[in-house]
Parts: sequence; structure tokens; C-alpha cells
Amino acid sequence: MNSALLSAVIECDKCMRARTIMFQGTSSDAGKSLMVAALCRILVDKGFKVAPFKSQNMALNSYPTEDGCEIGRAQVLQAIAARIKPSVDMNPILLKPTDSQRAQVIVRGKIYKNLSAGEYHIEKAGFLELVEDSLERLRRKYDIVVIEGAGSPAEINLKKEDIANMRIAKMADAPVILIGDIDRGGVFASLIGTLELLDHDERGRVKGIVINKFRGDASLLKPGIDFLEERTGIRVLGTIPYMHNLKVDSEDSLALDSANRASSNGQVVDIVVIRLPHIANFTDIDALSHEPGVNLRYVMPGEPIGDTDLVIIPGSKNTMGDMEVLHEKGMVAEIRAVRKKGVPMIGICGGYQMLGLYIEDKYGTESDRQVIEGMGLLNCATSILQSKVATQVKAEVIAGGDIFGSITGSSIAGYEIHMGNTERQEGAPGAFRIIKRGLAVEDVSDGCISDDGVVIGTYIHGLFDNGLLRKSLLDFLKDKKGLDKDSLGLDYDMYRQAQLDLLAETVSANLDVDFLLGLLGV
Repeated sequence: MNSALLSAVIECDKCMRARTIMFQGTSSDAGKSLMVAALCRILVDKGFKVAPFKSQNMALNSYPTEDGCEIGRAQVLQAIAARIKPSVDMNPILLKPTDSQRAQVIVRGKIYKNLSAGEYHIEKAGFLELVEDSLERLRRKYDIVVIEGAGSPAEINLKKEDIANMRIAKMADAPVILIGDIDRGGVFASLIGTLELLDHDERGRVKGIVINKFRGDASLLKPGIDFLEERTGIRVLGTIPYMHNLKVDSEDSLALDSANRASSNGQVVDIVVIRLPHIANFTDIDALSHEPGVNLRYVMPGEPIGDTDLVIIPGSKNTMGDMEVLHEKGMVAEIRAVRKKGVPMIGICGGYQMLGLYIEDKYGTESDRQVIEGMGLLNCATSILQSKVATQVKAEVIAGGDIFGSITGSSIAGYEIHMGNTERQEGAPGAFRIIKRGLAVEDVSDGCISDDGVVIGTYIHGLFDNGLLRKSLLDFLKDKKGLDKDSLGLDYDMYRQAQLDLLAETVSANLDVDFLLGLLGV
């Protein structure tokens, strides 16, 4: 092949690859994930084939793809916004902290190793090739790839080994939009400071600024915006209002800091969620928070539960460690006392394991401690294993006790992500029968129910996203209190789609989308 033809082929190949744009932030939780989701929905509604991408994500909220690869929940939400199925290429590296020093490193959807921060810092440069491969696969399949950064691009101690921010922008040849969170305070200082700490070529990639989470009259920001544009030479593309009523999946536990923690007035169903130190996949609870007549409270270990109608023990990335904390803080005794009052309880994944008789970890997967006593509220016991189950599931309700008994025989959908095997003891009944894992047909019992039918444990995440099951639960609780059974019973996916439309509409109304389209050349 002569050089001219080769050059033409290369240029043609470049033309066939998706265009890219990247959102970076001045800090974590600045709003990058939702801005990517918003732009994905805006672009797909304009007729483009769009995909999200985040090279490295640190989060305890995760989700299995259809082929059993674990990725960050934020990229799943973004894929839903783009009206496509999530794939492992959208998030090739996922870090799931197991304690303050170490994290489980998920590479292309599968466990790689448990590494300390220092160990990962050394190894992560070796992941660049697979990150680039994932990005290239997306670029050959879609028209536009919307990329999310991680943390801040100005973390100068991490820049040399960066595989999430400006190095990815250069790899993708993507223009960068910098987001600042005004709700934190100091937004102008954080935006200017971030730009000042970037190298000259990095700063040249920043084509626009977005001020996010503003409360009040945006016109009052004009003097600050004028100063910012004059000082940096970069346009402020919009001021996005704080969306008080927006309810979409949160990426990490920072979102729980603003969760409702007030006691109820007795005229609603009060639900307590135990906020475990390593709480994971707490998006399981989201659907309940949007129902009428529900007061949802997160209670820290050591705090009193108070009068409540239901206790939920959610998933955990370190079940052994969290179980130990619950014992130390007196929370196990507190939960047992509430149970004696006849209050129903539901444990999901790690919470299911904690409700049992004991948990053993003979391989040292989560802890140096080999065994720990559970709460003893379910007649089952758990062994922590070295391999992980990560799969979407379909199941049937086979023995819902008093809580789900009204929907026995109904089908539900959800997913499993766990490294434990729980066995029921002495004929204790299961709660669900899994009929499909991923694409494979199954016939496997799941979960456990107490003798009186008001304590249930299961490995199925996304349980309450199923409208009929959620309605059964809330109708049961409201009937006990003599309240109207006014639960909506809608599948949560429908609600999520409506919220993504609201997000896109709000961003479109407050952001110069035409400028972004110009950057994309479309």
C-alpha cells in the first residue's frame, strides 16, 4: 500500500470513530456523573448514538452487566440515559474500598486484586492499554462518547500516574468542560485554582466552565462570572440550579449525608436503614424514598433506632468489619430489642448475612478474623468465599411470609453481587427462587425467612425497584398502622426514565448546548 493510500485509510478510520467530550470537576461530587447523564439523554434525543465512559471509578454502588461484568452504578445510569445497555467498556476499572487503606480492584468487570492505595498507585499505569482498548471499542460503535473524569484533574500528587482525567482527555482528543459545585462554597476560587494547577496544554483543553448546584437568583452571579471569564479567558456555559426534586441513583455515600434522619410523626410508615460503615448498593433503598406516606431514616451504628415500622440492613463491602462495628456500638442488641417488639426486618446481601447465626471468613477475604457472631434473627449461616457472584437475575416469590405473602408466585428482577454463600439451617424456608441468572436458566432457592414470617434476608439487590413487591411491603406496613394503602406500585425504571428526562430538560434550559454541539462538530 503506497503512503498516500495509507494516509487516506488512516484518515477514513479516524472519521469513523466517535467524537468525544469530557466533563471534569474541581472535586468529587461536583456533578460530573449527572452532567454526563444529562448530555447523553440530550444527544440521544437529538438522534445520535451515544455512550458514556469513565476509565476509573471509585464507588461501592455497582451493577452487573448482562454478561456478568461489574461496573460502577453511575455508568449504568448514564447508559440508561443514553437508552442503551450498560457494558464493561463504559467503566473498565472499578475500585471498591474494603477499609480505609485497601480497595478491591475490579478490572474489566472481574476481581483483579485487593490493593492498598500505594500498591494501586504503582500498578495502575499498566491498565492504560486496556482503558484505551475499551474507549476505542465504544468509539467504533457510537457517534459520540461522553467521558467523565474522576475527582479533580488538579490533584498534583496523583497527576504523574493519572489514568482518569487529562491523560484520558488527551487519549480521546476530547475538549474538556470543567464543573464547579457552588453549593460547597468557594466555587470561583476552586475553578481558578484548578485551572492554575493545570499544565499549559491541559488548560488549553478546557473549553468551557459550568457552575453547578446554584440555589437562588442566577443573575446575582454575573459579577463573579464576568471576573471568572476575564481572569481565565474561558466561557461560563451555564449555571445549573440545585435540583431539589431530582431523584436518581447516587454514585457514593456522600449523597447520604443529606438523607432524612428525622423521626416520623406516626402518620406515615417509618423505615430505618442501618447506615453501615461500608454501606454498598444503597441505591436498593431509593425506590422507597419516592413513595407517598413513607419516612425514610438512616441510622448510624450506636444511634437509637427509636419507634419504627421496618428496619432494613443494606449491603456491605466488608460484612465482617461492619458486623464487628455493630457489636462494638451496641447496635446488634438494639436491633434485637426492636425485633422483640415485632418490627419487621429485611436484610439485603451483606445485611442478609448479618441477620444469620454467624459469618465465617476462613480464607481471610475480608478480615483476619475467621468467624463472627451474627444477629441470630434468621436460621442461616454464611461463609465468605474468594470468588464473586455478579449477575442479573430473575426470580419468583415462593414464600414471602407476612411481608410478601400476597404476591407469592409473582416474578421480580434484580441482581446479585456477593462473595458469600449462605446456607439455611434445619429446614428454614427460602424467600425466592431464582429462575434466570444472566442469560442462563436456573432453579435455585434464595434467601431465608424467620418462623413468624416478618424477618427476611435475600441476596437480590434492586428488590424494591419491583413495583408489585414494593406495594406489597408498604401495603402490609400501612395496614398494620391503619393508614391508607396508597403505594404507587410502579416499576422504578419508569420513574427513573422520567427523572432523566427532567434532568435533561433542566440542563438544556440552563446550559449552552449549542456550544457543546459546536465543540463536537455536529
